[in-house]
Amino acid sequence: MQTYRAAVIGCSRMGAFIDNEGIGHLASEVTDYLARNFPKSHAASFFAEERIDLIACSDLRTEVMAEFGNRYNVPKARQYIDYREMLEQEQPEVVSVATQPEQRAEVVIHAAEHGVKAIYAEKAMAASMDEADAMVEAVERNGVKFNLGTNRRWDTGFDKMKEIIDSGELGALRTLIIYGNGSLFNTASHNFDLILRLNSDAPVAWVAAHLPDGDKIIDGNLVREDPSGQGMIQFSNGVIAHALLAQLGWEAICEKGSITSFRDGAMWQIRRQNRLESFPRFERTSSGANIVTDLVHALDTGESTRGGVRVAHASTELIFAFMESHLRNGERVDLPLKGSKLRLQRDRAPRQPKFKP
Repeated sequence: MQTYRAAVIGCSRMGAFIDNEGIGHLASEVTDYLARNFPKSHAASFFAEERIDLIACSDLRTEVMAEFGNRYNVPKARQYIDYREMLEQEQPEVVSVATQPEQRAEVVIHAAEHGVKAIYAEKAMAASMDEADAMVEAVERNGVKFNLGTNRRWDTGFDKMKEIIDSGELGALRTLIIYGNGSLFNTASHNFDLILRLNSDAPVAWVAAHLPDGDKIIDGNLVREDPSGQGMIQFSNGVIAHALLAQLGWEAICEKGSITSFRDGAMWQIRRQNRLESFPRFERTSSGANIVTDLVHALDTGESTRGGVRVAHASTELIFAFMESHLRNGERVDLPLKGSKLRLQRDRAPRQPKFKP
């Protein structure tokens, strides 16, 4: 079967080295699960897929690329400061875009318009809604397969959670709860995509939100840091979601019971009326590797990916709708979101990745 040539643009933490980060203080009952050697970074996920040949990389920092090359067998001749030159010279079919959100739209659009067939973009999708709109247009116009790095969409535990919801054995889905929504671009990008998936990507009708530090962070149309946010999300099919700033996990409440996930998917619980039940067994796999395998399948068959650029746009829209609601003193903001000119624009140096475990 065909092997696809791949390249990584943005060789830092999520691009290549998050696999080196430890699990520190976590409780012993989840340590074994979280410490398993599952690929987490984009490069490690490419490396784990036998149908992918990781052949090149691009980053503005030559010392970071040198470490990347040593780890993933990419020679110096295929390490590029200019990603445009890399795309022209190497002509990869698959590209990872693991930059920060502020640069992501430019890179994705250029890749889509210069022959790349599939893109694995890190979350959040973009730094503004105008950029997210432009990404959708470029990706769809060029027929590019697209997945966003909102990993829980490809997590087998949440697959099982959705399977139980969809089976109807607990009755109709009524409420979704995010207990630890966190910062919008970094953490809520995962959470918003997850609740969209659990509710079968039903459209959102409106949101109402509050950002505890929003008044300090939002300066006109510029968002100077990644703000934390909490609020309500009303879906068009009647399901409502609550995004809280706590530290528990996620919960789906149905007519006859609920399903709860704790400790970042390491622990699960079903409550059927007033009785607790064990969660069904499932095979734990790497969500990052599953994202890449999904792209390969889409390239092989011409089918859509599990994610897709429209799904990525939907979760991104919730980020900006939360900020717009805060600016309107918590008023409901209807979706589709119109006219938002907010843009994430942080003034900070790149984060130094952890090169060794």
